[in-house]
Amino acid sequence: MGGSAGPGESLERGIGRKKMELEKILQQAVEQGASDIFLVAGLPITFKCGGRQERLGDDFLMPDAIGRMIDQIYELGKREKTKIERREDDDFSLSISRLGRFRVNIFRQRGSLSAVIRVIRFGLPDPEKLGIPQEVLSLAESKKGLVLITGSVGTGKSTTLACMIDQINRTRDCHIITMEDPIEYIHRHARAIVTQREISIDTPGYLSALRSALRESPDVILLGEMRDYDTMSAAITAAETGILMFSTLHTSSAANTINRILDVFPVNQQHQVKIQLAQILNGVVCQQLVPSVDGSQIPVFEILKATNAVRNMIREDKLHQLDSAMQAGAGEGMCTMDGSLLSLYRQGKITKETALLSCLHYEAMVKRLGSA
Repeated sequence: MGGSAGPGESLERGIGRKKMELEKILQQAVEQGASDIFLVAGLPITFKCGGRQERLGDDFLMPDAIGRMIDQIYELGKREKTKIERREDDDFSLSISRLGRFRVNIFRQRGSLSAVIRVIRFGLPDPEKLGIPQEVLSLAESKKGLVLITGSVGTGKSTTLACMIDQINRTRDCHIITMEDPIEYIHRHARAIVTQREISIDTPGYLSALRSALRESPDVILLGEMRDYDTMSAAITAAETGILMFSTLHTSSAANTINRILDVFPVNQQHQVKIQLAQILNGVVCQQLVPSVDGSQIPVFEILKATNAVRNMIREDKLHQLDSAMQAGAGEGMCTMDGSLLSLYRQGKITKETALLSCLHYEAMVKRLGSA
C-alpha cells in the first residue's frame, strides 16, 4: 500500500551512520513552522509544531551523530566549545542568512550531548496575527515605571516584549537598551536607537549590564529576566530613576508575581519594597499558550494595570483583592486569567476541558462554565 512521504523522508536517511547537514534540518523546521528542534540520543530528530511533536523518520540519533551536528552548530554560530568542553551547559543564538535566527541550548543527559534549538524567524512578530491584545501593547506607551511580562517557559514572553519594544522603536525618539540571554529578535534602529546586549558575549551578566546601562542615557531598558535579589533590587532602583523598565518572571498570576518579588527580599525590607512597587509598577501581564479547537495554540492573558486602587492594595499588602480589582477594571483594559479563558470558551475557541486544565481557580471555573 503506497503512502505519502512522512515528514522526515525528505531528509537524509541513516542519521546515525552518516553526516547530516544541519542547515537542512533548520530549513525544514522553518518550512514546517516548527517552534523547536530536539536532538536527543535514542530518538529521531523531533520538531515541535503547534504544541505537538513530529518525529522525522524512524532512525534514532546516536551520540556520535549528535556530536557531529553539535560541531556544526558551533561552526555556524562561530563559537568556541569552551563551556561544553568544561561539561557546562551552553546557551547561545546563531543566524543563517535568508533562513532565520536560532536559539540553541546544548546540554548533557545520560552521559551524551543533546540540543534543543528554538526557531526564531527573521523579522519581528505581528501582534495582531499572534493575538496579543491592544490592552497589553498599551503598556508600552508609558514613559516610566516597571512593566512585567510573566508566565512559564515557552509561553511567548519574549515575543510579547519584542512587539512592545518594536512599538516604542517606531513611535518614540529615545534610547532603548536590551539585555538578553541570548538575543532572540533583532531590532533595527527606527525612530529610536536600539542597543542590544547579549549576556556572556557583550557583558558578563544581567547585573553588570544593568548598572552600566544607567550610565548610557537610557529611556527604556529591557532586562531579560529578574532572576534574584540583586537583579530585582537593581531593576526597582533603575525604574525609580524615571526610565521605563521591562522584565520577566516565571509566575502564573499578577498576585504571585508581586509575592515572588517580595519573597526575595529580607523581611525587614519588604515593607519598603511594597511602597516602591506601588509607586513604580505600571502593569503585570501573565500569559500562557493553550490548545485551540482547531489544533493550533492560542495565547491567553491576565492583565493588571496599576490604577490608584491597585497601588493601594500593593502598598497595604491586600494582594488577595487583585483578582476583584482586575474583574472590576475591565473598562480600563484589565482581565483575569480565568476570565480570559471563559471568554475564549464562550467564543468557541477552546474546549471546556482546556479551560479547566488551564485555569487558576478550578472550583470557581467549574461553576462559571456550568452557567456559561
